[in-house]
Amino acid sequence: MNKSESKYFNTALRMDEALIALLEEKDLEYITVKEICHQAGVNRSTFYLHYETIADLVNETLEMIQRRFLSYFPQQEENVLGNISSREREELVLVTREYLLPYLRFIRDNKKIYRAAVRNPGSMQAYTRYVELKQRILSPILERFEIPANHCPYYIAYYVEGIAAIIKEWLQQDCADKVEMIDDIIESCVRPKNGSHEQ
Repeated sequence: MNKSESKYFNTALRMDEALIALLEEKDLEYITVKEICHQAGVNRSTFYLHYETIADLVNETLEMIQRRFLSYFPQQEENVLGNISSREREELVLVTREYLLPYLRFIRDNKKIYRAAVRNPGSMQAYTRYVELKQRILSPILERFEIPANHCPYYIAYYVEGIAAIIKEWLQQDCADKVEMIDDIIESCVRPKNGSHEQ
């Protein structure tokens, strides 16, 4: 990274952190470019050099937060992605407590930015973040279960939207319910226990 790239990166990071700090005080709809610039210690022209809108900054901030989260679990992620083709079909469970609890804790700890994304999914392109999940995990698993390719988008939509709906409801409740309870709900929706599919 050369000096100008480093300066650009540091300025962007300051604006990410400024947005997060402001979201601790107020909702996204009430945050202005002027406030972000003041908090980050930059001028308006610098903001518009990096972004067209506040939504663009929110999008970048979400990506930064998710990179930070993923960096906590590099080996675990590699284990999940690396052995899909060699595992027994019965072991191909996408939602496990091991992965879900840290994820839910992270959402709870960053609920302001996640709530902002839920409230403005179109302008912040919130659903584009599921591309990696779809391509690297969901599609290969569905392939192992011999789901026809033209059916896969529907299965993936059902899976992703269902979990997103539970998290959205939890965010609306200010993440008041314990992460363990939300984990239990998601797991029971994805994998009903006690043979509840059977008559």
